[in-house]
Amino acid sequence: MTDTNHSIAFLFPGQGSQSVGMGKDLAAKYPVARQTFEEADEALGYKLSHVCFEGPEEQLRLTEITQPAILTVSIAALRALETRIPKPSYVAGHSLGEYSAHVASGTISFAEAVRTVRNRGKYMQEAVPVGVGGMAAILGMPPDKVAAVCHDAAQSEVCAPANINSPEQIVISGHTAAVERATQLADQRGAKRAKVLPVSAPFHCALMKPAQDRLEADLNALKLQKPVYPVACNVDAELVTDDLRARDTLLRQVTGTVKWEPCMRLLIATGVHTFIEVGPGKVLCGLMRQIDRSKTCFNVGNEESMDKTLRHLAAVA
Repeated sequence: MTDTNHSIAFLFPGQGSQSVGMGKDLAAKYPVARQTFEEADEALGYKLSHVCFEGPEEQLRLTEITQPAILTVSIAALRALETRIPKPSYVAGHSLGEYSAHVASGTISFAEAVRTVRNRGKYMQEAVPVGVGGMAAILGMPPDKVAAVCHDAAQSEVCAPANINSPEQIVISGHTAAVERATQLADQRGAKRAKVLPVSAPFHCALMKPAQDRLEADLNALKLQKPVYPVACNVDAELVTDDLRARDTLLRQVTGTVKWEPCMRLLIATGVHTFIEVGPGKVLCGLMRQIDRSKTCFNVGNEESMDKTLRHLAAVA
């Protein structure tokens, strides 16, 4: 095992971290980042780079565009960063971000991952008619109590924990009415806050089974390699070190709960002390503050945050 103080994990964000303009300054400064966007444009057959850099926002928010866009910015940032810092001991990604983690680990080629997540986004969006499903954030309520709220609110509909993000935040997913009942129950049972989220589909619950079934053929068609770095997988909160397991966990993740807090606690237990969120936004660094404030979390999503992170890492080296 590596020295506890210098063990690094790269984290990759999921849907919700997108913003117009993301990746633009990295592509302008780093040829390897620019090539990453060009590779994505070619793989998809349209100018994803233009949507990332210029918008419009409503186009960037479409799930089948959002997913490859975030993956592409994450890998552009990774490629600009990875030659300048020590190699990570582990990688992990939140939902969609797990694909970025597998690209970083060499399990999946970048071009194949971009096409796969475009389809994943499309299948997830098409799995449930708009308005039939929803998601809500439950703040300040432990997982067992959230699970009980979902169980009691379901009333023969689907309602389940979708993302166990931190001790402070669990996101639930399911039929719209069941999710609304669950937010009311959570309020009554002492949650700090329960709010319905403005999302386009009920991700990570049984309603996504049609998407999972469609994605299976795509994943089975991929030629996967053994991961170079162990990948902490969402669905089991365990380390994935072989290609068959990688395929299985990516498939089950579509309907399964994203166990992000357990994944982070697993990495902390293995000796990771420094986390670097690679890609747009700072969502995962925010969650790490709620999980374990003693751990260092940097983010690298643009030129400014890249320079800041490199300065910090140089200071502690």
